[in-house]
Amino acid sequence: MHVRVTLVTAPLGTSRLAERFADDRPLDQAAWHAVQLASHALVPLSAADLRYCSPTHRSRATGDALGFAPLVQPALSDWDMGGWRGLTLGEVAAHDPRAVDAWLRDPRAAPHGGESLLDLVTRVGGWLDTRPFEDGGALVAVAEPAVVRALLVYALKAPPATYWNVDPGPLSAATVTGHPGRWSLRMEAPR
Repeated sequence: MHVRVTLVTAPLGTSRLAERFADDRPLDQAAWHAVQLASHALVPLSAADLRYCSPTHRSRATGDALGFAPLVQPALSDWDMGGWRGLTLGEVAAHDPRAVDAWLRDPRAAPHGGESLLDLVTRVGGWLDTRPFEDGGALVAVAEPAVVRALLVYALKAPPATYWNVDPGPLSAATVTGHPGRWSLRMEAPR
C-alpha cells in the first residue's frame, strides 16, 4: 500500500515572536490575503480522497477557503500548552526561564502542565497511522505549525529534538508518502 499525505500549515497572521501559545484567533486580514495568494498552488489538493483539519479557527477557515471541505480531527489539535496558553515564549521565559529551558531540552518535560513534546508527537503519529487509507490514495490536512512539525518528526522516525529544527512556513505544504510505519518525505518543484 502506498499513499500520499500532504500537510498544509495554517497561516499565523502575526509574527512568530508575537505568537501566543495555543492562540486560536480567527484569520486576520493579512492571513486571508496570504490564503488568497497561495490558493492557486493549494486548491488542487482538494482532489484528495480524505480532507482533514485541526479544530482551530484558522485551520478550519483555511481548509474551507481552499475548497477542502475538511473534517475536523481532534487528534490534530494544537499542542496543549497548559498554563502557558495565551502567553508568548518571551513572557514565559521572563517569568520562569528554568521551565522554558527544561521544556526545550527534554522531550518528556511539560512544565506548563499540558502535553510534553513526546506526547504531541505520539498523538499526531497515532492519528497518521490510523487513517483509512486505500492504496494509491491521497490525504490533505490543514493544521497548526506545531502539529505539522510533530507529524514530520514522527513520519521520519527522527529524534524528538529534531522538532525544533523543522520550520513549516505559513501555507507551506509538506508531503509524506508510504504507509503506516514507513513514511518518506517527498519534495517537489513548484508548479
